[in-house]
Amino acid sequence: MYTFSNKLKIGSFVLMALGILGIAIGFISAPSTVEEAKAIVASHGDGHGDAHGAADAHAAVAADAHGEAAEAHDASHDEHVFHQLRNKPWAALYVAAFFFFMIALGVLAFYAIQRAAQAGWSPLLFRVMEGITAYLVPGGIIVFVILVLSVLHMNHLFVWMDPEVVAHDHLLQGKSGYLNPTFFLIRAAIFLGGWIFYREYSRKLSLRQDESDDNSNFKLNFRWSAAFLVFYLVSESIMSWDWIMSVDPHWFSTLFGWYVFASMFVSGITVIAMITIYLKSKGYLPDVNDSHIHDLAKFMFGISIFWTYLWFSQFMLIWYSNIPEEVTYYVTRIADYRLPFFGMVAMNFLFPVLLLMNSDYKRLNWFVVLTGIVILAGHYMDIFNMIMPSTVGDQWFIGIPEIGSILFFAGAFIFWVFRALSSAPLQPKRNPFIEESRHFHY
Repeated sequence: MYTFSNKLKIGSFVLMALGILGIAIGFISAPSTVEEAKAIVASHGDGHGDAHGAADAHAAVAADAHGEAAEAHDASHDEHVFHQLRNKPWAALYVAAFFFFMIALGVLAFYAIQRAAQAGWSPLLFRVMEGITAYLVPGGIIVFVILVLSVLHMNHLFVWMDPEVVAHDHLLQGKSGYLNPTFFLIRAAIFLGGWIFYREYSRKLSLRQDESDDNSNFKLNFRWSAAFLVFYLVSESIMSWDWIMSVDPHWFSTLFGWYVFASMFVSGITVIAMITIYLKSKGYLPDVNDSHIHDLAKFMFGISIFWTYLWFSQFMLIWYSNIPEEVTYYVTRIADYRLPFFGMVAMNFLFPVLLLMNSDYKRLNWFVVLTGIVILAGHYMDIFNMIMPSTVGDQWFIGIPEIGSILFFAGAFIFWVFRALSSAPLQPKRNPFIEESRHFHY
């Protein structure tokens, strides 16, 4: 039975406390007037790309040529920047909230796949997966609260929620049957309810199987897992359209659901590997051997390649076709987010490939952890690149709100996951494949 140490508890509370402080500073320092926003922009220079400077040059030319019209343009630009800076702490909070939530959701998918496939190698890791997915409840509630606050116009993360914007945008008017606040929240509630229900019920069956004298609970878990995967594939795709793609409602990609899935899947598997290695180092998973770690590292390697394939497929097709309403998505990111955009590709593709290509390295725990840290940082930047350009434009920088949000949700994640791990034995007793998993070698 795993014991949740006081050091780990205190560490998670310290992270949450520091995170709350950083988040609070972010909201307090957000501008309350257009003049304050202009001062903040001046203090940070002219943005991160050429687009902002080009806009200023264009505005200067327009001022000479059009006088009052240019002044109106400048006022509109300043108002736009003001809303972007007001969005910044909200966007930082949302990126971190979604990132840690998607880790738990990715683990849930991996867990359901192992259950449905009746895999023989992984039952020793089931309790670790169940512990990580426990974060779905608090993480899902936090994300849902942010979505509700968006609907209540506490922020401008989702531009299509603003009736004034929709009134002047024919494209958004055409999508209003789907992109409307009520239906948006109903979908979110259904998805969260389905994911959390499966997690809680599957966990209950898993624990009940330990005390059972037959395999009925195991078989029922298998059937529920197979059915859940159908629900998951549909709900995850729609969730990615709703929660991420709709922050830029004029843009769309038919690959986007798979792309987000690959990101959450590899992040979830990476966290399974890191927590398993930690628990094993403390003597709590004596039957987990190098072959189990090797298999997890193979998934980290393989899904990183899969993510890269989807990233390149989406990027290449849109860039090559050069359709204005599609290619603007990448033009914005290359112009204003060049470092995080291409840095994220290096962290999510080059590092895992180079570090984990050698089979022997997949059995080195410290090497897997090192690679895992890079992968998680890279996929945080992936979510950052999805959300920030449409919410804060070129006014981005990694500051106190972003770091504070990461610290808070990292602390909450650690606390909730290890609290769940300490609530039940870490090794299933009566799983039919437990002996196969215990003697898993190749």
